[in-house]
Amino acid sequence: MSYFFQLVVSGIVVGSIYALSALGFVLIYKSSRVLNIAHGQIIAAGAFIVYALTVWAGIPIIISFMASMVITFFLAMSVERVFLRRLIGEPIISVIMVTIGLMSILDGLIYLTPFGSMNYSFPEFLPSTPISLGGVSISWTQMVGVVITVILIGTFSWFFKSATLGISMRAVSDDQLASMSVGISIPRVFGLAWAMAGLSAAAAGAIIGNITGLNFETLRAFGITVFPVVILGGLDSIIGAVVAGIIMGLIQQFAAGYLDGNWGLNGTADVLPYIILLIILLFKPHGLFGTHEIERV
Repeated sequence: MSYFFQLVVSGIVVGSIYALSALGFVLIYKSSRVLNIAHGQIIAAGAFIVYALTVWAGIPIIISFMASMVITFFLAMSVERVFLRRLIGEPIISVIMVTIGLMSILDGLIYLTPFGSMNYSFPEFLPSTPISLGGVSISWTQMVGVVITVILIGTFSWFFKSATLGISMRAVSDDQLASMSVGISIPRVFGLAWAMAGLSAAAAGAIIGNITGLNFETLRAFGITVFPVVILGGLDSIIGAVVAGIIMGLIQQFAAGYLDGNWGLNGTADVLPYIILLIILLFKPHGLFGTHEIERV
């Protein structure tokens, strides 16, 4: 029974990281209906900024973590202003193609640095002895990652429900023309959405880097790995990203622990979440919490 609960805890940890990584997709889509294909590269950039500030600049890691979120906040805002601001009102496919091009540019820039070809790890700053309760253990790194994820997701949820800017972003997502008619600045909302997505990406990158190590291929792959989570939860739902992340994390851990571990199968932890995704989408095409839009004829 302790093995079962250990898999549950591991699934929640993995799922929370998926949810935080998926948050950037949701924030941008929720306001602009655009999928940022370069999200994985921004996650990697955020992790490397934390490492550079901590190891090379000698700044305490907590301050480096906060500084990296500020840096990626303005970095993502600058990307939106330089590359995407001119495309407001253009077909969505054009904007998505620009994000694909941006992905290639960021890949090239990172490959020009030592981070593109070498592996790094953060210096240890938390106790190495895991927390153990009733035969179930969780490392301090994982615990801190889950706590940070809960705080950030809770903050973003409150922002969209209660803050004036958050309500403006929701209004823009529903109807851009109506939002403009009441004085909401569409460019400002889009820039803020990208900036907030960059902030969440930096947090996700730092947490992933602490758990798995700093490897560019692993970090950038999260931009694609979490895409099924975004689809399952609903492209415009923060709570959907959380629930779908936990579901995917639990499925992967149970598949790896029982099907791959006890039954001798291979690769089910990678395949089974996609099978579950397809089955759910047959009944819920907009995801578990996605908005079902009805077009007027």
